[in-house]
Amino acid sequence: MRSTLERPPAHVCAAFGGPADGGERLPDSTAWRCGDLVLKPAIDKVRTLWTAHALDYVREPGLRVGKPVRSTDGRWIVGGWTASRFIPGTPEHRGDASVLAAVKLHRATAGLPRPDFLDARTDVDAVADRIAWEELEVPLDETKGGRWFEVLAGARRRIILPHQVAHGELLAGLLFDGDDVPGVVDFVPYYRPGEYGAAIVAVDALAWGGAGRDLLERWAHLPEWPQLLLRAVLFRLASNALNPRSTQASLDGLRAAAREVSGIL
Repeated sequence: MRSTLERPPAHVCAAFGGPADGGERLPDSTAWRCGDLVLKPAIDKVRTLWTAHALDYVREPGLRVGKPVRSTDGRWIVGGWTASRFIPGTPEHRGDASVLAAVKLHRATAGLPRPDFLDARTDVDAVADRIAWEELEVPLDETKGGRWFEVLAGARRRIILPHQVAHGELLAGLLFDGDDVPGVVDFVPYYRPGEYGAAIVAVDALAWGGAGRDLLERWAHLPEWPQLLLRAVLFRLASNALNPRSTQASLDGLRAAAREVSGIL
């Protein structure tokens, strides 16, 4: 298997219309910038192709989207690499702007079909999502989030909202560049209510982005908001408990988020 730190070959860059020198690796990433392109290793071909189609599908003036780029012969993947347009920006702690971006993104992706590969996912986050939505029961380490999960899980109630493709990791990859609209460069899909994606953003902002309960209260007009926030925090708690590399710092943030969510249930 190719090292994810390897520079994209010259012929790959050229195939997507970029310079032949392979560019420079983006900080804390396996992606490389080649001119106005970003090249990423296509580790999972099926998921890479789905992401390309999903981002190509999005039409929302309130978001900058790193649109996928086809090669000169029409392919999304060349030599194990995929390309998209570079958009400037860095992640920032902008809670309300991030929740709004999630609302806009999920409004724009409401028509996407359910990805076939979701059923085959067995990674930690996929399992944690099923646990949070009562589709699976798995013992959770009490010292890594399982105790908080147990305390909150009894408050779950049925949610009557249509399911659609929902982004489960938007906050970590949302890019801000001054006063420009937020940028989206990836898509981690689940099939849940669209507002669940906004709830995950809010919980992540509480846990690790310095936000407070006032963020939750400002978005209380969203349908089923308390229950979706509950599902989101249960999702993160279950993931933390199942992840062998989870840290005390991540758990401390989730405890803080859990306290705030429990206060609005």
